[in-house]
Order: sequence, then structure tokens, then C-alpha cells
Amino acid sequence: MRRFTTVLLLACASLTGCVIQPVPMYRLDNGVVELPTKDDGAAVMLGPVVLADYLQRDVLLQRLPDGSLANEGQRARWAGSLKGDVDQLLLRQLASQLKTQRLELSPGSKGFTPDVQVEVSITRLDSGPQHPAVLEAQWRLLDKQGKRQSSRLVRLQEEHQGSTTDQVRAQSLLLQRLSEMMANAIEPAVVAQTRVKREIKTPRKAEPSPPAIPAAEPIRTDLEVFRF
Repeated sequence: MRRFTTVLLLACASLTGCVIQPVPMYRLDNGVVELPTKDDGAAVMLGPVVLADYLQRDVLLQRLPDGSLANEGQRARWAGSLKGDVDQLLLRQLASQLKTQRLELSPGSKGFTPDVQVEVSITRLDSGPQHPAVLEAQWRLLDKQGKRQSSRLVRLQEEHQGSTTDQVRAQSLLLQRLSEMMANAIEPAVVAQTRVKREIKTPRKAEPSPPAIPAAEPIRTDLEVFRF
């Protein structure tokens, strides 16, 4: 009976240890951003931001040496929604780089009229202990009328030290680099839209016409010419 009780207690202790074992949880790093204080910048709409199906889960996947993906299970999870983290990282990075507070996630609030809109599709974002972090994405830039201005496919890669923490750091850096590339594409379109707005608000004044020059009239003389 004593042996049975001891075995039972050890089993309970083992189970209790498994239950209370902490699960590491990770979030993307937004980086060092300096958010602008003024809200008179260009209006930019971000999104829709679409993640690949395999990324829409709370577990942190690992790329294996053979190229396949493995589920980390209880060993590593995302703290919250990976989609929400990606949205906020890109939004804050764009606000800092474009120096504007007027950014909203698609579909935007009522009455918000963007000067430009950028749609993002992320088809790959992963890494592994022996694989670098890789980001594959495409963005499309739309003007105020919803007409596509430009589109680009990108593939970015970042090395890491192998630990899960450093892998998340590398993935965060890739998204920060993506936002920088998008900001460089958005800025010329924003400048063009701002110039159009200023021209509409302050139309050019008509230049004064030059003074009329009176037509020259021939001068008549009644002098006679004598020859000797």
C-alpha cells in the first residue's frame, strides 16, 4: 500500500510539473521608431495585409534542414496574433518613415480618404535553427482613385544565431526592411498628391499681358531732292 501511494504521488508530481511548465511566447519587435507629433501629413491606408495560410496559427513554425516545416508545439508560440503584430509593425514603421500620423489599416474609418493605399501580401516568413530568416512578399501601390501605380515582388533574407529568440529578431528586421522599401515607393506618390492638392487650393494667377506697343506709322516728308 505504501509503495502504491508513493508511486501515485510521484505520478501526480510529474503531471503537475508538465502542466505548470512555462511555454515561451514571442512577439515581433517594432524596432526604434520616432512617431511624428503633427497630424498634417499625407493620408496613407495600409492594407489589406494578407498572410499565407500556414502563418495563420499561434505556434512558431521551424524550417528544418530538408526545407520542410515543423510545429514547435508547446516549445514556442506567438503571444497573440501574428497578423496583428505584422500590421502594427508595418503601420508604426511607415508612420515614422513618412512622418505622418494619418495612417489607418484597411478598410479605414468612416470619412477617412487616403491619398495613397498600399496592399501587402506576405507569402513566406519563417526560419529555422540552421536556416536564415526569409521573407517573401508583394506590395501594390494605389492612388487616390484606386488605380495601381506600382507593384513589386521582394525576397529578403537575414542571418541569425540559431535560437528561437534570435530567429524572431531576424524576422522582425525583415519586416522593418520591407516597410522601409514600401516607404521609399510611397513617398513620391505622396509628394505628387500633395502638389495636386496645393494647386487646387491656390490656383495660379493669370500673368499680366505685356503693354501694347503702338504700330509704327511711316513718316512722310515733302522735301524735294535737287540734282546738279
